[in-house]
Amino acid sequence: MFEKLKERLNNSYAPISDFNVSACVVTKDNKEYFGVNVEDASTRAGTCAERAALFTAITDGVKKGDFKELNVLTSSSKTSTPCFVCRQMITELMDKDSIVRCYNLNGDYDEYTVEELCPVPFEEEDLK
Repeated sequence: MFEKLKERLNNSYAPISDFNVSACVVTKDNKEYFGVNVEDASTRAGTCAERAALFTAITDGVKKGDFKELNVLTSSSKTSTPCFVCRQMITELMDKDSIVRCYNLNGDYDEYTVEELCPVPFEEEDLK
């Protein structure tokens, strides 16, 4: 997985932060959907790689609960976890025991369950 993420890291568009990110969400039937971060000058209209991967899968017909893991690579020597906007989407679409694997440029990674990454999520039930 690391090599696939690294290959796509070059597709990232991050002229402002120079912080490139690629992500791959894997479904329970082992289909892979990739995304990269895309920035813009206003810094608000772009999107993160994690959400891009999730949105691509949803566009292709994948449903909530069909995901088994999310893999993320940043252009840093440190591992980085998804931002809180992405964490919201992760908790909306992925099961609590799904894996989130965060890689650095050296191929090292930290691994979390969704529940570990987001122990107190804001959920649909909170809107009622």
